Amino acid sequence: MNLNSRGASPRTRVSVDRVCASDLCRREVALYLLLALSCLFDFGFTQLFKMSQRRAYAAPVVVPVNYLVIAILLGATLAATDRLETSPQVIRIGVVTGIAFICSMAMMTWALEVAHVAVVLVAHRLSVVVPVIAALCLWQEEAQVVQFLGLGVAVVGLWLVTGSESTHRHHRGLAAMGIVAGVFLLQGTGHSCLRWVSHAGLDDHIFSVLFFVAVTAGILGAMRVAVSGIRPRRPEILMGVGIGLFNLVALATILETLSRFPAIIFFPVLGCTIVILDSLTAHFGWKEKLHRRAWFGVALAVVAIVMVLGVG
Repeated sequence: MNLNSRGASPRTRVSVDRVCASDLCRREVALYLLLALSCLFDFGFTQLFKMSQRRAYAAPVVVPVNYLVIAILLGATLAATDRLETSPQVIRIGVVTGIAFICSMAMMTWALEVAHVAVVLVAHRLSVVVPVIAALCLWQEEAQVVQFLGLGVAVVGLWLVTGSESTHRHHRGLAAMGIVAGVFLLQGTGHSCLRWVSHAGLDDHIFSVLFFVAVTAGILGAMRVAVSGIRPRRPEILMGVGIGLFNLVALATILETLSRFPAIIFFPVLGCTIVILDSLTAHFGWKEKLHRRAWFGVALAVVAIVMVLGVG
């Protein structure tokens, strides 16, 4: 029986409308849960990397091991199931993204050693603007005025939170500007490449893309270790393996989420959520004192999330 026919009673039509509305509500909830899960995974990755730094593990060792673990796991799984996609588009995006990832991580770790930490973190966190601009200009994604305002609020909030951190290590003048620009552009390029996957129509081949990303980043990182003469230690390798296992799930979840949300929603929400969780963890977990401007930045981050999601 066709429930949408003219012969259906008003009570039946109301019942059908309620079922449709209920299904739509469940789908929307599932989407926002996926978005929240992506943010939690990205936050977890940053915490694991911070743990590695606190233990004085060499980032040039931990990072490539992380990618090589992803490459080995995905390569074995895709080969066993005969699902490895090797089209030129998959390889091209995978290789470009892998280069962006390893260069971004190398630039970030070096910048934290030689430059003002607060400035470097500002550049890193504000880099969420880059993929949004790329999506609007390159792929003609649409955004509403409120979402643009939310992005602006997010930028201010991220700057306030990060700018409250301090250190005595810093470069000045053109050197500092170059470091900040490098971190900002490379991190933003990596995020833009993740957005590129969906616009290239490769949502059904995200694991193949991730395989080539990991292979590229892992090989380049390993070459850097070999050239620099760094001798990997067992704890560093184990840390890289652990991060790799976690990062595989995180990247797959993020790519799946990016296939369902526009950049103007995903990246501001991601950046603001990480800053909020990072600040709360630092204050309540690590007992670090946050300045008043940092708390104001956290409040703005919450407002920014509401603004970009409110019309999404």
